[in-house]
Amino acid sequence: MKFSLIIPLAPERDAPILESIKQLDYPKKDFHVVVVAGRNPSENRNKGAEKAKGEILVFLDDDAIIHKDYLRKADEFLKKYPWIDIVGGPQLSPFEEKGFAKISGYGLTSKFGAWSVAHRYSMRKENFNADESMLTSANLICRKDVLKTIKFDTNLFPGEDPKFIDDAKKAGFKIAYSPEFIVYHKRRPTIKAFMKQMFNYGKTRPFKENLRETLKKPYFLIPSLFLVYLVAFLIIIISNLTITGNAVGSYWIFAKIPFFNVLNLLPATAYFILSIIFAIHDSIKNHNLGAAIFLPFIYLLIHMSYGAGMIYGFFKKNFTDKSVNSEFGKKSKSATKIAMVEKTIF
Repeated sequence: MKFSLIIPLAPERDAPILESIKQLDYPKKDFHVVVVAGRNPSENRNKGAEKAKGEILVFLDDDAIIHKDYLRKADEFLKKYPWIDIVGGPQLSPFEEKGFAKISGYGLTSKFGAWSVAHRYSMRKENFNADESMLTSANLICRKDVLKTIKFDTNLFPGEDPKFIDDAKKAGFKIAYSPEFIVYHKRRPTIKAFMKQMFNYGKTRPFKENLRETLKKPYFLIPSLFLVYLVAFLIIIISNLTITGNAVGSYWIFAKIPFFNVLNLLPATAYFILSIIFAIHDSIKNHNLGAAIFLPFIYLLIHMSYGAGMIYGFFKKNFTDKSVNSEFGKKSKSATKIAMVEKTIF
């Protein structure tokens, strides 16, 4: 058998991706689907890999949608580039996405909003030296031998897929990004859900790697540093307004207190200007001029939520229970009792 499609599934969820899998224009005898249900997505993927019969493993999210030519293109790519061990592509927002979910999707594809991680959510050029900023486990194709050497980290969620990619690179596997492999993935529909997602991404970064490794990718640190700057900025404003009883204008405060001078205001001013420029750019890029009104707010949500999560993760790792998530950091019954089934969908 050529392909095994592995789908981790939380027990209370269903798997709408099965509907698009039914439409694949690839011989049905040459692939099968393994759905692994359990609370720990990493363990689900590892167990699915053990169950897989195919020589190529395809990891997909339960709520994604794939093109009907997905497996055909994967077959062609791996035959053309036999030296590539892992390949993946973008997870794009569905065309029918609306409201907050649609505009937050624009933010994730923005260079200003997500920096290099925007590769994961937008169409980019083919790359034969891909890294964690380009690929996710929602759209990942691996030769089976890869999973014999490395596994998804069962103590991480989210963040297990960036670590998997990093571990694969360190093990010498060749990794590629190709815009040929597209999945459509819904975005969080509410501000609260989106902030939680970004916070959790930031929270797991300190557990994925040590600070020395993160310093090599400083763009992951900038949101946390900017958040600290803003909090300090607000505290000093509030404290000095309290001291003066708000009887004097802000001009006096900025002029008389050493912290407040033109240089101290530069980061906030630069951020504001850049957010406006990129909001206009990204709204034009996405053919939605009205989005320019909301995108600065989306950028701020991404950066502040991620930054807060990373600070939280740093203190949690170094000063509390040492595990990113108590549910995954400890072997619980829900993590070990995994229901696994090879799904027959035809």
